[in-house]
Amino acid sequence: MNESVLEDFEELNNELVSVFNNVMWIEEAALKQSYFSDITLKDMHTIDAISMYSEKSASQVAKIIHLTPSAMTTAIDRLVDKGYIERRRSNTDRRVVRLGLTHKGRVVYRAHQGFHRDLTHNLLDNMQPSEAETVKRAIHNLVSYLANVIKQ
Repeated sequence: MNESVLEDFEELNNELVSVFNNVMWIEEAALKQSYFSDITLKDMHTIDAISMYSEKSASQVAKIIHLTPSAMTTAIDRLVDKGYIERRRSNTDRRVVRLGLTHKGRVVYRAHQGFHRDLTHNLLDNMQPSEAETVKRAIHNLVSYLANVIKQ
């Protein structure tokens, strides 16, 4: 790498680290100052993994957020006690338990989705279509890299 490219690389690296850190900090601060101050960022990501569009099993959610089954059970119990999620037994097979969001869970889920949508809108604001395509490709590269790291 020549010196100019190396400087650009270091600047981009620092800004990417700053983005990750600031997003986490802002999400945590927003939760602590909101009606939903009784949940952590990890709880929020559990709620996000359950989503409001389809009920999932505890093992499916654990896989999405990379938790062990025992840690997932603890997280679910906490969120059930706080009123964000509920366990729902299948009408056809009572052994099958799915997780779903309560009204309170759906409200915080929508707020969290809104925060992420605002980030995306601000990322793409005032970009030409070709620039947005480059950003899309860069993010796809990062997602692919992270998926490969997780598989290892």
